[in-house]
Amino acid sequence: MSVRLPDPPQVPQLPLAPRWRFSTVALLCGLLGLVAASFLSLSLMWSAFFTQEALRTTGEFLHGFAPPDISVPFLRKIALGTAETLSMSALGTVLAAFAGVALGLVASGRFGTIARAGTRTLLNVLRSIPELVWASILLIAAGLGPFAGTMALAAHTSGVLGRLFADAYENTSPLPESTLRTNGVRALPAFLYTTLPQTLPQMMSYTLYRWENNIRAAAILGVVGAGGLGQMLKYHLSLFQMHQAASVIVAMLVMVAAVDGISFILRRAMTR
Repeated sequence: MSVRLPDPPQVPQLPLAPRWRFSTVALLCGLLGLVAASFLSLSLMWSAFFTQEALRTTGEFLHGFAPPDISVPFLRKIALGTAETLSMSALGTVLAAFAGVALGLVASGRFGTIARAGTRTLLNVLRSIPELVWASILLIAAGLGPFAGTMALAAHTSGVLGRLFADAYENTSPLPESTLRTNGVRALPAFLYTTLPQTLPQMMSYTLYRWENNIRAAAILGVVGAGGLGQMLKYHLSLFQMHQAASVIVAMLVMVAAVDGISFILRRAMTR
């Protein structure tokens, strides 16, 4: 009596690789052409970076920063500047998050096509203007100090978060909210109980990431007089006080690294 062996398992066939479209190839070739044209049109003197004179001058310049000023009175000033920079970035991000939630609702098309187009245009304007330009404009109205820097961060970040929040609302499944609306629940409670909980982890992740960016931006905004560590750095560099400038630069690096680590831990905990 013969025993029939089981059939060998069938190996699933992989789908065919997608074909390259002509538009994709043309776009890639165009991008490579732009990169090549950029290098050819700019007079980049790469050899000047590695000459003996350039290395000697760079070494003398960097040697002027050592050692950093670690005197107690100056460290207190750095602590105050760090607190001011952190406050600017945090407050600007919080204001932008609230504005982004409101503008994102309109930009997601919940109030009609015309309101959606107008709000998205506003968001494009807000985020297309860099923080330094916003700070320069607001310094004229508000004067020197952290207030102008905070509002500059809030204006630019509102455009970024508003667009990201609007996309998050649109990409969320509408079925839970529409089910509640069909059963007689009003629009606002239905949104708060269904759509918002689905998008909240993603929105918090976006907000924390923008806070990381605003920390760096707040440190730079001080260059135009918006307060914080950036203003201290500009002051000491303009007076060629390199030891004090080195201490400010180290404080910036430590602050950014600490905020990046904290933000990474928070985002990881929220998206699990």
